[in-house]
Amino acid sequence: MAAVCGRALLAPLGGRLRACPRAPIRPLTSAAPLYDVVVSGGGMVGSAMAAALGHDIHFHDKKIALLEAGPRKEYCLPESYSNRVSSISPGSATLLSSFGAWDHVVSLRCKPFRRMQVWDACSEAIITFEKDDLDDMGYIVENDVIMSALTKQLDAVADRVEVFYGSRAVGYTWPLPSHSSDTSPWVQIELADGRRLQTKLLIGADGHNSVVRKEAEIQNIEHQYDQSAVVATLHLSEATDNNVAWQRFLPTGPIALLPLSDTTSSLVWSTSHEHASKLLTMDKESFVDSINSAFWSNVNHSDFIDAAGAMFRSALSLLKPSGTAVRQLPPSVAEVDPESRAVFPLGMGHAAQYVRHRVALIGDAAHRVHPLAGQGVNLGFGDIACLAHHLSAAAFNGQDLGSLKHLLRFETERQRHNVSLIAAIDLLKRLYSTSLSPLVLLRTWGLQATNALPPIKEQIMAFASK
Repeated sequence: MAAVCGRALLAPLGGRLRACPRAPIRPLTSAAPLYDVVVSGGGMVGSAMAAALGHDIHFHDKKIALLEAGPRKEYCLPESYSNRVSSISPGSATLLSSFGAWDHVVSLRCKPFRRMQVWDACSEAIITFEKDDLDDMGYIVENDVIMSALTKQLDAVADRVEVFYGSRAVGYTWPLPSHSSDTSPWVQIELADGRRLQTKLLIGADGHNSVVRKEAEIQNIEHQYDQSAVVATLHLSEATDNNVAWQRFLPTGPIALLPLSDTTSSLVWSTSHEHASKLLTMDKESFVDSINSAFWSNVNHSDFIDAAGAMFRSALSLLKPSGTAVRQLPPSVAEVDPESRAVFPLGMGHAAQYVRHRVALIGDAAHRVHPLAGQGVNLGFGDIACLAHHLSAAAFNGQDLGSLKHLLRFETERQRHNVSLIAAIDLLKRLYSTSLSPLVLLRTWGLQATNALPPIKEQIMAFASK
């Protein structure tokens, strides 16, 4: 399944939520005020980090600042859906609930899904995920809705969190771990307009092209995939419960259909750069036909793979597993929202370190993943939950918030989780980017075996729901 943050969209997004009259912006003072924490980057992850700390009881006497390069926006919910959506895991929903933002999301709109179906376009292999108690597996939420909810929550903690809109950091001066008496012990932040801030802890949440990471000279392992993602808002041929997240692995990349309402879904189609450009420019009828064909066509099947898969499936059925599920047919698409198509390149990245003295990286500044598993923003929210926990404990104990002692605990915990997930996602991307028979057969048997073993599926769901 896929989730799209869409920071680097190459085509117009066709403005979805219109800006209402802007609230007054609090100007920066000419002095260099000292903050306990400064979060650089006011996207979903950066805003959630600031809101979480502002809500923390142990930060009641702390000063927090959030730097956002763009203007403040008050959102008015439109009838049409945005093409920029995220898959929110139960763990991320719990985090947002912990400081009040999830209530705002639910009051606007989100679509829960209770089942996932993933299958191969080169064989009959399929895997389904669902919970026995019919609990929600996750939620598809527009990024604009999440940002609106976070903005409301930041307003609620305005006495603790100062949000500086239109304020872009352009330079940093780092303190030495053992500073002399004539140098500042804090991180110095220079803004584009020449003004300065200083902070005991700088949190970089400024995306995969993070200036904080680059200025801190933290090495970043990067790889650009040979794919771009096409996103769009789609209307289904008929109304359904639409509570299933669909994903099919094509030889050129995965295509996902994510529910938004009973009649509307969001498309995330990862494919070659050339095909993505073609999808972006083709007429609406051809685009819709291409989507339906991608989900329904068996043109990539072979008799050999189908026969071998059927034999293996029969052998598995002798075990009488309780976890096999009935294959469902995906809904057909009738039309695409005008101006909703957009495309952005895909890549993978991981920072060699998440922390330095008085510096921590979270979200895309620390890691970037392929959207096939829908884990992008969830990894960032997981970073927030972990870092906020350690900072809360440090504040309670009267410790220096910028000390490496607890920052390294955060780094260790998150790297253990993130590295394994990023590696697994990268492996899946490579394994399914081929139509070679030996590899198709290998992944067919692997998917069938996994689908027949409930304990393995439960572990996968538990890991992904964090």
